[in-house]
Amino acid sequence: MSSQGRVHDRTILDALEAIVPVSFSGEAWRITRKGRDAVRGSAAHGRWSPSGEFEVLYTSLEREGAIAEIGYRLSLEPVWPSRLKHEIHRIGAYADRTLKFIDIVSLSPLGVDAAKYEGFDYGATQAIAAAKKWDAPAPFYIEQEAPVPPGGWPKPSRLVVGLPDNHLQYAITWFGLALGLAGVYGVWLAGRLRRG
Repeated sequence: MSSQGRVHDRTILDALEAIVPVSFSGEAWRITRKGRDAVRGSAAHGRWSPSGEFEVLYTSLEREGAIAEIGYRLSLEPVWPSRLKHEIHRIGAYADRTLKFIDIVSLSPLGVDAAKYEGFDYGATQAIAAAKKWDAPAPFYIEQEAPVPPGGWPKPSRLVVGLPDNHLQYAITWFGLALGLAGVYGVWLAGRLRRG
């Protein structure tokens, strides 16, 4: 559904209007694919954006948070892309109107179930972002895992990183393929020597 035709939940709109925006000025960290503009947002289907509706700039207030996020995203891939290179960027950020959420539970009045936040059901957070999109200027959302920044906000939530260790599986696969190829070559060579 295009953002033009989206019908916003009145409860979410009322809850958003009740939040007093604050200004934000500081640095944020972001990891992008090598060569990609660091301040170009992502329009891919994500926690705060339905596919293609608008761009979101995902950042962390700490370098380690940005690294943990890309590590987690790459861990979801069935095979890690070996040729894909990434760069880390420190970005100066300023926003007149920032919505300040001290923790995941503070998103509950907006329809976000804190118990399900770590999953991939993005409907509630996407509804929040879509509703706020029409309120100019656009808000600046910050998600962070750790550590607690000076001033105490946003309050980091627990980040669970489960990076797979598939090195043995990869080694067996590639050495098996190499042995198989050597066997095929041996059979071919033996046949050629018999004929020649």
